[in-house]
Amino acid sequence: MTEHVEATQPKERAPRDAIPPAIVIAFIVVAIVVICAFFGGSIAPDSPFTQRLEIGDTPPSAEFPAGTDLLGRDVLSRVIHGAWTALIGPVVVAAGAFAIATVLGLLSGYLGGVVDSGIMRWVDFMLALPGPLVAIVVVGVVGGGYWTAVAVLIILFTAPDTRIVRSAVLEQRPRPYIDAARALGVSKTRILFVHILPNVLPIILAYVVLDFAFALVNLAGLSFLGLGVEPGTPDWGRMLFENRTILFTNPVALLLPAAMVILTAVSMNLIGDWLFARFTRQ
Repeated sequence: MTEHVEATQPKERAPRDAIPPAIVIAFIVVAIVVICAFFGGSIAPDSPFTQRLEIGDTPPSAEFPAGTDLLGRDVLSRVIHGAWTALIGPVVVAAGAFAIATVLGLLSGYLGGVVDSGIMRWVDFMLALPGPLVAIVVVGVVGGGYWTAVAVLIILFTAPDTRIVRSAVLEQRPRPYIDAARALGVSKTRILFVHILPNVLPIILAYVVLDFAFALVNLAGLSFLGLGVEPGTPDWGRMLFENRTILFTNPVALLLPAAMVILTAVSMNLIGDWLFARFTRQ
């Protein structure tokens, strides 16, 4: 009797580095926001400042695809131009918090002792504060508008980021390559910024993306409360405040900037989570 051995074909596996569809969509949304921020003047169908008091708020039409607001300004053009403040402020917050937190986290995690204790007590104090309330009080009392709000958020975001960097450094400190660098007499500064930093940088960058999303929501909230950009500035948060009274005459004027805030924040959160999963995957 002849035995027939059936060869088992290996199952096809999905590529390890395949990007999920949701992440692709998130990147597309972020790309659209970036394009609107830098090329809004060329894309927008009209000036975001032109007022048409004779027509006031009108629903979407062929001339104005997203309608107009109370002052007759083109809502779509204002949303497109509003991408600038939605992008630049959160980028500055994320970059500023990243720079400060990286230095503090490296020093705290590697040096330990009094340095670690002092930095961590400051972090605990900052984390105990109600961040949004502190931002409202400081910006409201000090004034300065949008950039004051950005500066306050940089300080508030630095504390949790410092703790994250410190944890990553503590994981790297006992590794053999650090012991080898010490044995060779490498300076602490070089160990921190040449050896440890490149190994923790991917995780830090993933959290920077999440900082962008949180900063976007916080800045939009401050603008909605009248503590962000100046009145009349094309800004998604400010548009929510200005157009709240015309919800029933032109709901697009309110829903479109709200949708942009939500879509951009969710997209950045998805990208940040995806990057963190990739960077921490063994």
